[in-house]
Amino acid sequence: MTDVQDLGSLREAMAENAGRPEGPARNRRAERLVADAERLRDPAALVEALVHQVRVGNYSSEKDRLFVPFTRLLGLWDEHPEHFGEEEIHALHWFFKWLSSGMLDQPDIPLASIEKWLGEMERRYRLAGYSDRAVRAAELWVASHVGDAERAERAFDAWLAADRDDMADCHACELNGQGWWHAERGRDEDALRLWEPVLEGGFACAHEPHNVLASSLLPLLRLDRPEDARANHLRGIRLVRPMESMRAAYADHVEFCALTGNEGRALELVAERPAYFDGGGHPRSRMEYLSVVALLMDRLGALGPAGRAVPGPAGREWTVPELGAYARQEALSLAERFDRRNGTAYVGERVRARMARAPLTDRLPLGVRAGGAVPGAEASEGSAARAGAGSGERPGGSADPLALLAEARRMSEALRPNAIEAWAAAARAAEGAELGVRDRAEIADHEAMGLGPAGAELFERAAGLYAEAGDPGEALAARTRAAYVRALGGDVRGALASVARPYEEVLSLYAGDATGVRQAASVVMGRARILMRAVQEAAERDGPPAVLGAARDAVREVLALVGGRADGDVRLAARAAEARAMLAELAVHAGEPVEAAALFGRAAAEFVAAGLPWFAVEYEARLAMLAFQLGDVEETERALRAALEHGGPHLEPPGRAQLHLQLAEVLGGRDAVAEAAGQALEAAHWADAAGDPALAAWARQMLGGLLLRQGRWAEAAEVLESALAGLSQDTHGDGPVVQTQWWLGDCLSELGEHRAAAEWRLRAAEIAAAWPEQQDHATLAHLAAESLGAAGLSAEADRAYSRAGGLWRELGDSQGLVRSLRARAWLALDGPDDADPAGAAGAAGALMEAAVRECAAALDAAVLDAAAGEEARRLLAAELGHTHRQFADLLARAAEEDAAGSGPGLEAALAELLEAVAVFTTVAGDRTGGDGEDPVGDDALHARTDAELAAGRVALALGRPGEAEARARAVLAVYAGSAVGSDGTVRALVTEAGRLLRLALEREEP
Repeated sequence: MTDVQDLGSLREAMAENAGRPEGPARNRRAERLVADAERLRDPAALVEALVHQVRVGNYSSEKDRLFVPFTRLLGLWDEHPEHFGEEEIHALHWFFKWLSSGMLDQPDIPLASIEKWLGEMERRYRLAGYSDRAVRAAELWVASHVGDAERAERAFDAWLAADRDDMADCHACELNGQGWWHAERGRDEDALRLWEPVLEGGFACAHEPHNVLASSLLPLLRLDRPEDARANHLRGIRLVRPMESMRAAYADHVEFCALTGNEGRALELVAERPAYFDGGGHPRSRMEYLSVVALLMDRLGALGPAGRAVPGPAGREWTVPELGAYARQEALSLAERFDRRNGTAYVGERVRARMARAPLTDRLPLGVRAGGAVPGAEASEGSAARAGAGSGERPGGSADPLALLAEARRMSEALRPNAIEAWAAAARAAEGAELGVRDRAEIADHEAMGLGPAGAELFERAAGLYAEAGDPGEALAARTRAAYVRALGGDVRGALASVARPYEEVLSLYAGDATGVRQAASVVMGRARILMRAVQEAAERDGPPAVLGAARDAVREVLALVGGRADGDVRLAARAAEARAMLAELAVHAGEPVEAAALFGRAAAEFVAAGLPWFAVEYEARLAMLAFQLGDVEETERALRAALEHGGPHLEPPGRAQLHLQLAEVLGGRDAVAEAAGQALEAAHWADAAGDPALAAWARQMLGGLLLRQGRWAEAAEVLESALAGLSQDTHGDGPVVQTQWWLGDCLSELGEHRAAAEWRLRAAEIAAAWPEQQDHATLAHLAAESLGAAGLSAEADRAYSRAGGLWRELGDSQGLVRSLRARAWLALDGPDDADPAGAAGAAGALMEAAVRECAAALDAAVLDAAAGEEARRLLAAELGHTHRQFADLLARAAEEDAAGSGPGLEAALAELLEAVAVFTTVAGDRTGGDGEDPVGDDALHARTDAELAAGRVALALGRPGEAEARARAVLAVYAGSAVGSDGTVRALVTEAGRLLRLALEREEP
């Protein structure tokens, strides 16, 4: 059975099918509708059904199924042109373009047939009176496909020279094609210049800017515009993801990720579209997609591990080399079929070149989470350096243990960040070698330094070896280090006991010149560190610690010992700077943040002056935190920037992510939104590199909000969706999750994705419903209702507005309540298609009357409430004026739809307009023109004059031109002294008043 009984129901069915997602299901439905049309025995119905079948088939991957219905359509045109309406005639000729390019995409169609078809297209266009613009564009596609650059350039020039007419592609599509040819010929700047109006939203269509965004990615990278490329990827992938027919554009996005250090993201995109491995109906786009998959597998193979499982064609499991080999073989096989058809090697050469492309940048953070992150793809420079040292790489290429020991000592002496790794490399090289006692002591000492609390026993062993080597001072320093790591493990009391004897002995040795200042400073500093741990533990237990004074004295002892001796000795300079930072921490514990900030700043400066900027990072970060707490935003920003600069390649990913995130927050707070977004982007990247999904989610949430503040809706939506995948109410709390869902709803609303916007707003509202404060719950319910209404879900929208209205009432927010009632009134008036118009108008009117009553009552209460404030009363009065105005508009529209009751309905509308004029007049006062000093008053004045003009139009409709004239003149008088040209609102009102005056004068009797 079928629901198609006549031409009308056929058209309804075709319209419904056209709204379905692209793909085979829609195509099968179109085929069934052709069969239904044949059963109607109406030639015009069959023509329309075939047009529909060709149209939906073109927007799918089954383009090989276009030829049969189009051939039938062309035969019908040749035999019975009278069965074609104007729309069908236009569509028939338009389809020639689709078929000419569609033939190119099918390697089994001979090239001679394609050339013949191109000639037939030219002949038919000439007969129909069309220019050859579209024909020359089609010729360009043929010539470029076979590699005939000379013919393609001629066709390109002829395309541009020909007149635009009804057969020319839309501006967006033409600019896409013209830019594509420039990019093909290496003219990237010319391509982007042509694409700019499409990228900026000046021209659009069903598949644009989708294609242009994808095509622009590599040209932007080649022109060193990575930020624009990233933005176009985030915008474009959202557009092509749901469109089954856009496999080639999707491949461009996968390729972009594979060539920018985002292999994990590329793999995730491949996993999203398993059907793209198949789809034989469009061989050319399958070839392009498989060539990109092969490229991606090569990148993944280089990064390792080679045996990693990856998503591939259904029916089996795949590893990186297996999928790479399959994709390469399939792509080259398809290319060979095209080349055999074309008689050239051009397609194969292009495919091989694409598969062999080298990365265009090592790292381009995208800001989105990659579920298929590639191990090792995002290591920091510092991590890479440590990995090299730790894996046995020999500095200077030497494998000599003595040389490695010398290098390790040099790095330790200079306090280089990778000194511990250098000692580890030396230790590995020295295994089994004959070493002196001193060498073994130093190796053990530095191995212990890398073990943290677990290194105490090894420090003790090193101490014994130092003593055996005749260095009692260094032996005491090693024992002090053993005591300190015990304190790190939680045994502070035991550590203090353990350090007492080395402390006394080293001071005695130093006094007798039996050891050096370095060894003495090491022990004294170790004791001070243990006391600092005691301070920290005591503060965590019971507030200001009693040990504070002892710790301060110990730190000052360090400064006294090394003071005046640090010049030229980087290790002593480091001791002094660290002691200064300890004093800063003690000042924090003492409740002296200003002093602490100054000391942290001085400590950081001393590290930098000593040539040890990487040690300054920790203290600059602490300074930034204190400065922020003290309200010194400028110093906070300076300290964070200094920390990032001084850390350089030595910063670990977690610390780098935190610093970028904090800097993003500071910059966003002072409205440097674009730069803040860049910092949040870096934070997300380094949090991913650190393997910290919770921190990465924070960074993405901030990045999404910053992009939203710039109006970059599509980018923000992509990032916020990615953030929500990592945000958790348990880890991050309800607030950030709700805020992210709220922001995402706002973005989707701006993008016209109203159903999805409603879903996110409703999710956020459900969480906020459990909060004690219900303001956010009410706002989100109201916003969800707006989205549901925009999505055409009127019944759901009414329920959501009703829910919001109840919440506004409980909150005592009269404006929110009134606005929800007004929205429900408009929904009621529109009603379902089968609703009784009179009943719908009555329900709508009742809701609008309720809105007027609620607003008037709230205004009366505010007038009586001395605490309400004059501004609140004026805002309520303005709301009442807007409610009367909307009531009038509703009544007027209902009257238009009910001719029998138009007179009474218009009279009622006029009465509401006059009420609006009166209310707005009380808010605006006696002002004229608007001066910008009172925004509420100015808005009320313009709303009043707008209502006055509406009243004039209604009076004119009721046959009272004199009243309309009076109202038009009244508005002109209000703005008589205004600078009309400088204010768009005033200019529009004055223009409308002049138009109304002319109409009124024309209708007045002589």
